Amino acid sequence: MSYADGFVAAVPTDNKEEYIKHAKIAAEVFKEQGALKVVETWGDDVPEGELTSFPLAVKCAGNETVVFSWVVWPSKEVRDSGWQAVMDDPRMHPDQNPMPFDSKRLIYGGFNIILDR
Repeated sequence: MSYADGFVAAVPTDNKEEYIKHAKIAAEVFKEQGALKVVETWGDDVPEGELTSFPLAVKCAGNETVVFSWVVWPSKEVRDSGWQAVMDDPRMHPDQNPMPFDSKRLIYGGFNIILDR
């Protein structure tokens, strides 16, 4: 069964183009390591909840936008080996491709896909 990594981050709205540039490089690296699909989305209708929400989860400030992203892999095994190769790739090092957001507020995790229609 396929496997997915999911990500939520608060990106300074003024850094949108810089984020897209960063994401394009990352997507290329992920695909080279076996990812089937990389999806990046820029928040448009992301309400702030009182108890839980995407903005609350990443402590999104007024000058930031929530980004929701995922990477689909053919299996967890491909993901595990691919992920290590992604992290070792020089294009992913902060000095070559800095994250245009506060990575301390990045939420991420790996998920077994249980429905894909």
